[in-house]
Amino acid sequence: MPEILLTTLNARYNHASLGLRYLYANLGNLQPQAELMEFTIAMRPLDIAEQILARQPKIVGFGVYIWNVAETTAVVTLLKTLAPQLVIVLGGPEVSYEATCRTISTSVDYVISGAAEQSFRDLCLAVLANTGPSTKFIQSPLLPLAQLNLPYAEYTETDLKQRFIYVEASRGCPFKCEFCLSALDKTAYPFELARFLEAMDQLWQRGLRHFKFVDRTFNLKIATTQAILEFFLARLDADTFLHFELVPDHLPDALKDCIQRFPAGSLQFEIGIQTFNPEVQALISRKQDNAKSIENLRWLRQYSTAHLHTDLIFGLPGEDLASFAQGFDQLVALRPHEIQVGILKRLRGAPIIRHTEAYGMLYNPYPPYNILATDRIDLFTMQQMNRFARYWDLIGNSGRFEQSLALLLGSSPFARFWVLSEQLHQLSGQTHQIALPRLFKLVHEIAIHELGLDEAFTDQLLADYARSGQKGEIPFVPGLRQRAVQTLGVDARKQRQLRHRLDS
Repeated sequence: MPEILLTTLNARYNHASLGLRYLYANLGNLQPQAELMEFTIAMRPLDIAEQILARQPKIVGFGVYIWNVAETTAVVTLLKTLAPQLVIVLGGPEVSYEATCRTISTSVDYVISGAAEQSFRDLCLAVLANTGPSTKFIQSPLLPLAQLNLPYAEYTETDLKQRFIYVEASRGCPFKCEFCLSALDKTAYPFELARFLEAMDQLWQRGLRHFKFVDRTFNLKIATTQAILEFFLARLDADTFLHFELVPDHLPDALKDCIQRFPAGSLQFEIGIQTFNPEVQALISRKQDNAKSIENLRWLRQYSTAHLHTDLIFGLPGEDLASFAQGFDQLVALRPHEIQVGILKRLRGAPIIRHTEAYGMLYNPYPPYNILATDRIDLFTMQQMNRFARYWDLIGNSGRFEQSLALLLGSSPFARFWVLSEQLHQLSGQTHQIALPRLFKLVHEIAIHELGLDEAFTDQLLADYARSGQKGEIPFVPGLRQRAVQTLGVDARKQRQLRHRLDS
């Protein structure tokens, strides 16, 4: 039985915790006495507590994040009720700031702030020697990355086959965007490149082909970015898939040349735009060249095959609905494959809190601490925006409405989708678990009766429905069978024929 148990509650089973593996890899002589155990937030807290207690550890370390803090609070409360002698240690971004006033901190023994690879090992050594520190809250020192053991050997064969594998070529961020915890970093610190690439090669040799980089600014130092991309280009096969987070206004020609050499389906870029409003950008200390960002997005869409996932944030201080709508329309015109409409969250420790009073920022006191209202956005508009974001995922980002989306959005994407989302909510009363045939039917009904679209839209929607693989009768054209649609394929040029009586 392990004396030390490292654990967390992941959002899903297919997520594998990089942080836990760093802690395990850096336990030194304590590693044989330790075990790594992951759960998900969908599990019952009592079931998690039972499995932990069955291992009979002396120390349990929990990684705590915004998505699992409520469930982790329930688990540690149960553990302390059932086994008061168990030493519970918390770490992770959700308890690295403002930890003293958190409910979860009251029932545990220690809380470590910051990167804890050394601090957790030192604490375990002291606790096992019965010389644990008297203070509950421990601040980790900033360690040179060269002193850390890399965690990638701790990914199991099951992890490599069934889960997302996260890697990082650097830590930190030089930018100061106030909605982000990385605003507290002094700069970005790279891992030694040859050492990192050797670890990536070992993962590659073990069969890993999907690499999700968590670096906040992957394209900060272009020479390093090129070296990593060249590493994968030299090994490229049909299964290769790489995810990177890019700074939108930094895409020199040398990097473009590398990007163009990757085939379709092998690259995904997450690109944070957040806002196009220069006044809001200045207010939240975000440095972004909008003209260069637009130019780079346009180039990526036109000259590369990379999948572009872009981000906007709603509810930033100083931004009203009209300003956000303008930014949304601007981004839609650049045709990224996805636009993630995020609602501002008050991450513990993030400097955005300084605007609370001046801009009437009201946040949900419970996770995920989302913005509820500002001096420019009332609660009811915010709630509608939450629904807008969810419906946009179902329709705009899902790829299921590829043919018909452009007609839905027309020349006023935000305004038209606002109407669509409002009507969808009125007709369905749901934002989740809408059956796909019903969603198509509702979209068709709203498009015809509220947005003034005609039979050309029906043709495009039929093509999308055919691509979705649904069987049986087409829900929005009574009497039309799915098999008849499929016999024509999904070429938009053929869809007009569908109106000329394919009734079964």
